[in-house]
Amino acid sequence: MNKKGLLYDKVVRTIARENLMVPEDRVLVALSGGADSVALLLLLLQTGCRCEAAHCNFHLRGEESDRDEKFVRTLCRSLSVRLYVEDFDTVAYAREKGISIEMAARDLRYAYFEKLRTDLGFDRIAVAHHRDDNVETLLLNLIRGTGLKGLTAMKYRNGRVIRPLLDASRTEIEQYLAEAGQEYVTDSTNGIPDVARNKIRLELLPMLRALNPSADDTLQETIGHLKDAYSLYRVAVEAMKRRICTDGRRIDMKALRDVPAPRTVLYETLAAYGFNSTQAGEIYDQMGGGPGKVYESEGWRLLRDRDAWMLERKGEPYECLCSVLPLEGFVQIAPGLTFSIRRMHYGQDFALPRDKATACLDLGKLEYPITVRRAEEGDRFTPLGMSGTKLVSDYLTDIKKSVFEKERQLVVCSGGHIAWLVGERIDDRYRIDGDTSRVLVIQALKG
Repeated sequence: MNKKGLLYDKVVRTIARENLMVPEDRVLVALSGGADSVALLLLLLQTGCRCEAAHCNFHLRGEESDRDEKFVRTLCRSLSVRLYVEDFDTVAYAREKGISIEMAARDLRYAYFEKLRTDLGFDRIAVAHHRDDNVETLLLNLIRGTGLKGLTAMKYRNGRVIRPLLDASRTEIEQYLAEAGQEYVTDSTNGIPDVARNKIRLELLPMLRALNPSADDTLQETIGHLKDAYSLYRVAVEAMKRRICTDGRRIDMKALRDVPAPRTVLYETLAAYGFNSTQAGEIYDQMGGGPGKVYESEGWRLLRDRDAWMLERKGEPYECLCSVLPLEGFVQIAPGLTFSIRRMHYGQDFALPRDKATACLDLGKLEYPITVRRAEEGDRFTPLGMSGTKLVSDYLTDIKKSVFEKERQLVVCSGGHIAWLVGERIDDRYRIDGDTSRVLVIQALKG
């Protein structure tokens, strides 16, 4: 085992500063057999960490993949480190999911590590990304296009995954292994500039170093500054989000126009609901359009209303839990909605409620059964005080109900006719008049 030196000291400082782990943690080390992961394993063992290792054979490089597996098995035996190995048909997985080989390998690798962690009780998963990887990630994201978050590159800690080598350079790692006399394997594809990351490593970074020999250190420092800036940015964005979206479901357009960088604030708000940057840009550009347009993410719908965007979770239950109403008592109608129903004598002392949540219907005019359901296309009723019928959908449009509110609108029916547009207006045919003797009172109670 190599004596403790400069790289060891650097890694120990990184672990302490970033609070990556504590001495009693069990750590699963991702071990490919390359220089980075081998150095990581040796360094963590030197700290006294309780380490075990995991290796993924993706079978992408023929005999070379099997060579890597054989190497890590031999290494772990020599270090008395327990090793877990898993084989993957990476090409088949990529084809099934419709993703790149690189993305497939990443998904399979982290899913395997997480399964080992949960099944066997590891506290941390240590991966061997180092400073050069971090700089490459910054440049790759910059070239592809990214927001401020993408410019922060890799995290020292992401959930249970830790990166103790993130302050170390590839040169420092190779020097550490050379001094230890420790062998490692090399992925031959790393030297072929056929993918974006390899082009950055083999072509772009050498040019930057020619301009500035300290380019790697400078870019790493820049990442640190960007991380600080992103932390401040998050604080400001959260404050702006609270200004434009007070209840979590309604985004106020006027409030959005009044905040700094409204397009960005809207994107950050919608991203929490699964909308991507392209969708957020389109939604922002259509802010001055007419109401009614609906946008969808995987789990949410967003409605462009008159002065706000309204959010609704897909599949959110709002079906009637009751169809036939009793003539007395309390009955739950839908999630968050209960009807209080009672029969009363009508006389001079009867106080007619004026709130929209209460319907007073002439019991003698009602036909049975009395039912409740969601409003349907083509429904008509005669609003109180009118003589002709009107489409329920037109009435709701006139009183400026949104599409989502229309979808949730309930109606109480007498026989086959609507007697009450719940929470809005009764049908004129069931109103109380001089001949009324008994009244059915239905009160809609929320909560």
